[in-house]
Amino acid sequence: MLKGIKSGEIFSLKNHLLASLVALLVGLIVGLVDTVFGRGLLLISAFRAERLPVLLPFLGLSGLLIVYLYQRFGGKSGKGMGQIFAVGQGEDDELPLILVPLIISTTWMTHLFGGSAGREGVAVQLGATISYYFSRFLSFEKSSRLFLVMGMAAGFAGLFQTPIAAIFFALEVLVIGNLNLTFLLPVTVAAFTSSWTSHSLGLEKFTHHIPESMELNFFSLVTFALLGLVFGLVGNLFAVSLSVVKKKIAELMKNPYHRILLGGLILSIFLWLCHQGRYSGLGTNLIDLSFSGAGIKAYDWLLKLGLTVFTLSLGFQGGEVTPLFSIGASLGVALAELFHLPVEIVAASGYIAVFGSATNTFLAPIFIGGEVFGFENLPIFFVVVAFSYIVNRQSSIYGGQKILVLD
Repeated sequence: MLKGIKSGEIFSLKNHLLASLVALLVGLIVGLVDTVFGRGLLLISAFRAERLPVLLPFLGLSGLLIVYLYQRFGGKSGKGMGQIFAVGQGEDDELPLILVPLIISTTWMTHLFGGSAGREGVAVQLGATISYYFSRFLSFEKSSRLFLVMGMAAGFAGLFQTPIAAIFFALEVLVIGNLNLTFLLPVTVAAFTSSWTSHSLGLEKFTHHIPESMELNFFSLVTFALLGLVFGLVGNLFAVSLSVVKKKIAELMKNPYHRILLGGLILSIFLWLCHQGRYSGLGTNLIDLSFSGAGIKAYDWLLKLGLTVFTLSLGFQGGEVTPLFSIGASLGVALAELFHLPVEIVAASGYIAVFGSATNTFLAPIFIGGEVFGFENLPIFFVVVAFSYIVNRQSSIYGGQKILVLD
């Protein structure tokens, strides 16, 4: 039902100011925690890269410890992003603080022993959990949802240092088709504060400015629309595969200890056989190769997709977004050669569009394109993400995501 402006629900100026003051504190804390997590992950990744043949055989055994920690201490935090969505949609009201040390330590273990996983989901969970804790101190309507969204934005921004994209990611990801701008000011404060905090503490940010730009004309619009559809299908493939494989593996091996031990052993063999660990970790190696001008293989994106899905389906911890970036970028290199287009622009388009399709987000990936690669090609990014976005919306890497249905 539509209401007039005067009769509609208004988030008061007082609440905006109070929430924004707390958002400063939230941004500082989340930025600090993101820095500890992110820098620790970089050190672990470098350590693993030098000793992979020694560490990779222990991937399955490390999984036993991961399962034990979640079974013993996890509680509702074991649901991961599913619990974040349940709280954000008002289906639950608990985000235990134990999630913070638990998700950090188990993600570090996954990466140390060579699992193929990301970090974004971890950062979002960290931010949401820390921020949600502060909602108990401000009692106004929808304060708990505000602090959850605020924390999601701060977590994303602190890790990737793309605050504008983080703001829109947090605002649009909970419910597809619903962009709730009511909380825009405090969410903005939290995201930028977290990003600046992690940057000032030395956390690295990936940026690659693309000096070349393409004019948006009829030919480029049609070409990048087609590319967007391809990227959208790949993002959809990732989301569907993650859901199906996770369910099938759980049906085949109901005991989580057996599942992660046996599956981890099989995974470690595949990771070694596939170019000796090329697809272990975040996938930043594939991203670097995609924008360095050489070294990407035509099948890199497919192997990274399959091994990441297998890693996460077994119960290893980590996110999906950085692997999605690497899948999209490496696929973009292959498609650029096929379409005779500038490699960096198509790789950047794949980087953002596969992510957008798999997460059912539209504005966030466009702004990731601008904040990471420069805003000169924003019209191209808009087109490719628009067409990748329309492919999906029925599947998502986030099982708790809902869609807004208009009467």
